[in-house]
Amino acid sequence: MRAAIVQSSYIPWKGYFSLIHLVDRFVFYDDVQYTRQDWRNRNRIRTPDGLHWLTIPIEVKGRRFQRVCDARVSEPGWAERHWRTIEFNYRHAACHAEIAPQLQALYESCAGETRLSAINGRFIAAICTLLRIPTALSWSMDYRLGEGRTERLVDLCRQLGASEYLSGPAARTYLHPSLFEQAGIRVCWMDYRGYTDYAQLHGPPCIHEASIVDLLFNLGGEGAAAHLAAFRRRAEGTVFAPNAPQPSLSTLPPAGLAPPGTGDGGPEPTRPAIRPGGAL
Repeated sequence: MRAAIVQSSYIPWKGYFSLIHLVDRFVFYDDVQYTRQDWRNRNRIRTPDGLHWLTIPIEVKGRRFQRVCDARVSEPGWAERHWRTIEFNYRHAACHAEIAPQLQALYESCAGETRLSAINGRFIAAICTLLRIPTALSWSMDYRLGEGRTERLVDLCRQLGASEYLSGPAARTYLHPSLFEQAGIRVCWMDYRGYTDYAQLHGPPCIHEASIVDLLFNLGGEGAAAHLAAFRRRAEGTVFAPNAPQPSLSTLPPAGLAPPGTGDGGPEPTRPAIRPGGAL
């Protein structure tokens, strides 16, 4: 059984969903420290003027050490503003009629939600359904974990019953594969290369690092699912191949494609994480 453990992100890029697609169990690793100006609460859509940031405002004053799962929205109305911006920029997209009602309903359902993790989880779960991704999703807060950066991940994989752990290439700078090996778990490394270009409303050239909403509006649910399925077939033959090489800098995607924490377990908490109880 394959597992990946990653912090939740707001309407993430397609690589995040490819990671989910390649494993059987995916855990939102949100009981680690929230990082400002990161991908937890913001992402980019494509507009006629290039990539445009959409940011969920988060309470940060006096909350320097808050965990992702404790982060709260600071301003009401963000969901309506974001939807208006998306609708304006994708109203002429090829699959607007199919995707707009579903995405609008998601934004409306999150308008009164204040927990960032819950918002991210709701979007990701719904988009996985659109993309025909059957992977089981859960939260790190549902498990009792020990201390240590790598040790926590190994402990979580054990509780999941995982035999393989899929990690983002950025984690090679700190992850200790030997600890996984001692637990009988094989570490595999994600390689984000190999996406094919697709026709974008505001292209060419094709900008792959845009939020997943760009892929959905341009290709629709079935087309986006096929796009990711084609990548998955290629990745299956390389990422999980026997004796697959550890990634080098050349396997990292271009700047902006793989946000910090994408498949690498996320940043080290500045102070020990408090053990929460219950899922969001």
